Amino acid sequence: MKLLLAIIQPTKLQTVREALDRIGVERMTVCDALGFGRQRGQTESYRGMEYQVQMLRKVSLEIWVNDDFVERTIETIQRASRTGTNGHIGDGKIFLLPTEQAFSVADGTVGPGAV
Repeated sequence: MKLLLAIIQPTKLQTVREALDRIGVERMTVCDALGFGRQRGQTESYRGMEYQVQMLRKVSLEIWVNDDFVERTIETIQRASRTGTNGHIGDGKIFLLPTEQAFSVADGTVGPGAV
């Protein structure tokens, strides 16, 4: 089992969710997030005045998948969250973390069946 932690643009959440649903991903946790990366924020304007936004809004997805489903899930998130043909800085990142064990609170299932 692996944990995929994906940080994506908020505008891509629905597209990513629908794409994951099509490949059979039925569960994920979604959290609002603020952060910055290489782009270090961006310039916005309000009533003719420009100001620098340091922390940009992102969405964090936590998805636990069985080992045989990792590659397909990563590829799906990459395709669905990319802006434009080649993507842009700020489109997001995906991190893959090992998961030792999963436990279902509801019925006590342990292991891949709990995912």
